[in-house]
Amino acid sequence: MARTRTKEIERPEDLAPPPVRLGGVIGHERALGVLRAAVASDRVHHAWIFAGPKGVGKYTTAVAFCAMLLDETTAPDLTGNLAPDPESPTQKLIDHHAHPDLHVINKELSAHSEDSQTRKSKQITIPKKVVDEFLLEPISLAPTRASGGRVTKAFIIDEAELMDRSATNAPVQNSILKTLEEPPDGALIILVTSSEERLLPTIRSRCQRVAFTTLSDPEMDEWFARHATEADAHELAWVKAFADGSPGRAELALSTNLYQWAMELEPLLDELDAGRFEPKLPGVMTNLIKEWAEGWVKAHPSASKEAANHAAAGHLFTILSQRSRRALRDLASHRGDDPDAFERELTRIDTIRAAEGHVRANVNMQIVMEHLAAELA
Repeated sequence: MARTRTKEIERPEDLAPPPVRLGGVIGHERALGVLRAAVASDRVHHAWIFAGPKGVGKYTTAVAFCAMLLDETTAPDLTGNLAPDPESPTQKLIDHHAHPDLHVINKELSAHSEDSQTRKSKQITIPKKVVDEFLLEPISLAPTRASGGRVTKAFIIDEAELMDRSATNAPVQNSILKTLEEPPDGALIILVTSSEERLLPTIRSRCQRVAFTTLSDPEMDEWFARHATEADAHELAWVKAFADGSPGRAELALSTNLYQWAMELEPLLDELDAGRFEPKLPGVMTNLIKEWAEGWVKAHPSASKEAANHAAAGHLFTILSQRSRRALRDLASHRGDDPDAFERELTRIDTIRAAEGHVRANVNMQIVMEHLAAELA
């Protein structure tokens, strides 16, 4: 039996812990300050865009912000910051992901649509039927609970850029414009996105923007301290470098064993550095991507195999490009000693970017990896 390179990828619903409170969000002091000021002034805008890199805490903050606004117990705590009573009925419902007036819209809702064709579709975008069914219809109805909070219904659109593949042909985004401009009283909408440029200008103009950035090293250390792991010190150091300030990327690397990828690739890449082409490299890279994608689809039956392959290739490209960037940093102070090595790593980064474009264009993965290995050498 072939050796498994990735851990079994668990279903998100099996892992979901209670959401953190706004005071428990790591980092993002400027973003949190904007949100707290809005609540304190009692002038909370009805539509927001939380924009920033993937996995840095935008969605976590969106849920915490909604939890605060939906709860009538929200008041200054001992530190002077606004916070809800953690034992309130509203917070207990949110802790169990069961609050009927907190709606999360994402591509995974396709599997729960009333429309059979939508249920059968692979989760690449957020279909219009999902937006109609889980946003536009419920937002027009009365709230289920009379919580007495500043907001009576909250809607979070996660990966909002997936509402359409092209901003120049965006019927799904266009369908929510009127609701963003004139939402029902008490409704709050948050669009969470790592690709803000893919949202229509008319969408962006109707929302208040909050910017999120990657976490600092001390903030990432705090995240690792909160998330105990059996990984040894060497693996944790590698994961921290791979995450590059993104807790979401760190969690993904740990849960799908991307560290093992790096350990398997390292001796093959060392051969390239020594000027020797390693014939095993294309096959190893292709198999890593294939096995990761198969594991992801197995754990997420409605997921798109195409999207999983693209995601796995993206992880591989990150590992390769970060390796070259580390080499560049090491060479930077000694550029005159080995100018050829410096130029080699710059060229490799360009080569990896070109391979990313080939994957997005759906060129055969084996061919992409064969070409990439040859160019890296």
